[in-house]
Amino acid sequence: MNLLIETLGWIASVLIVGSYALNLRGTLAASDPRYIWSNIVGGLFFVVNTVHHGAYPSALVNVVWVIIAFAALIRKK
Repeated sequence: MNLLIETLGWIASVLIVGSYALNLRGTLAASDPRYIWSNIVGGLFFVVNTVHHGAYPSALVNVVWVIIAFAALIRKK
């Protein structure tokens, strides 16, 4: 179980930082659904990882991150 949770944390890191880097390069717009979904999935994976580690302030930040991304997705539709 620990390996799965750590793997989710690493995937979250790649999704969020990777999409952010692509956004800054102009390759992936912030309004692109792929950017939004990478933030949703990455944020959810971070929530699992941080709760498992007892890092509740980080978990809360990621819950808010996911809510913001879902709001952007809803506005996009």
